[in-house]
Amino acid sequence: MRRSEQAQADEPPGSAAPGKARKRVVIAVAALLTAGVVGVSLAGMRSDGKPSGAAASGAPRVSTVAVVRTDLSSTLSLNGTLGYGRTVSVKGGKDGLVTQLPAVGAKVSRGRSLYRLDDRPVPVFYGTTPLFRPLDTRGLMGRDVKVVADNLRALGYDIGAQPASGSWVAQRPERTGAASASPSPSPLPSPSPSPSYVRVKPGEGVLTASLIAVVKRWQTQVGMPSTGVLGAGDVAVLPGEVRVGAVQAQPGDPATGTLMSVTGTAKSVSVALDATDVDSVQQGDKATVTLPDNSEAHGAVSAISSDAQASSDQAGGDSGGTPQLVVTVSLDSTAAVRRLNSAPVRVQFTGQTKKGVLAVPVGALLALSGGGYALQLPGGRLLAVETGMFAKGLVEVSGTGITAGTKVATAS
Repeated sequence: MRRSEQAQADEPPGSAAPGKARKRVVIAVAALLTAGVVGVSLAGMRSDGKPSGAAASGAPRVSTVAVVRTDLSSTLSLNGTLGYGRTVSVKGGKDGLVTQLPAVGAKVSRGRSLYRLDDRPVPVFYGTTPLFRPLDTRGLMGRDVKVVADNLRALGYDIGAQPASGSWVAQRPERTGAASASPSPSPLPSPSPSPSYVRVKPGEGVLTASLIAVVKRWQTQVGMPSTGVLGAGDVAVLPGEVRVGAVQAQPGDPATGTLMSVTGTAKSVSVALDATDVDSVQQGDKATVTLPDNSEAHGAVSAISSDAQASSDQAGGDSGGTPQLVVTVSLDSTAAVRRLNSAPVRVQFTGQTKKGVLAVPVGALLALSGGGYALQLPGGRLLAVETGMFAKGLVEVSGTGITAGTKVATAS
């Protein structure tokens, strides 16, 4: 090749010396389209647009198309699963025997009993930090204390003022339980120990005297021993209202194992997305869900997981496939899925939309040896172009001399 395609792009046709045939090789253009990866190639051509020599056999047929002004929208179609979202396993937090379990499909909200342990209710609190220690000392602080304070306030109890973040709180060694009320064996009263002062950190609650009093009243009302103390296993801390998806335990089983699995109460669609395609779906993108009966439901991307997990689509369920993220699609209306608890579905995501752009088929793009792309006019001249969005076999183009209606060569 004596002259580069870039040089030819700047020459008018017919400027070569008479009797010399001008040939050039144009390179295949691979475009990642939303429906999949499509490879398009254009074989060697003469300047008159006809296939040359060996390229004539088996090469894509070359035709002429017009540059169009149109709207482009990126879409992606993937398999998904209709259900109630992520499953959470519920385990008992302390020793005892399970005496009552909920029915599959039951919905349990804040303050309601999820199951009974030694015939005492285990209510649901909303939060992310489970109770992991006895909350039995006035002035005790932590995220678990805040869970108790927030939930009792949400249930309508007046827990009093909570110390603000950054304030100093006195912590005394006496406890709230009955043991602290036992008389001293010494005939003489011992002096009260000096309190230690601890600063309240962001996100922490403080076990105040008023909060302890409210815990006692609440325990009495729900049928728990009125001790004013809560500890691990006394409540089930869950992200929000839950639906019981499956029950693994039976009445009489020890509470130390997995008792049940729960989910959220709103139906949604989960889609496994290859981590390499993470930029193709954004939170808030619209989505159309095709159900097994070919009816459609509409929604939007409400969450995208941040931890990629290896897929297990190989035989035997072994992990090791392409790392995937989970995309959650919340439905605008559940009317179309009211009779379905779970089902395989097809989800089409609608991403970026560009209106009124110039576009050509992907097969019209030519890769220049010096870098960049060009379009070929019917007479053989090349016009350098900038590419934009790829969608449905078309590519957005712009550049000097490119207007709607311009005829260009393309592989067909």
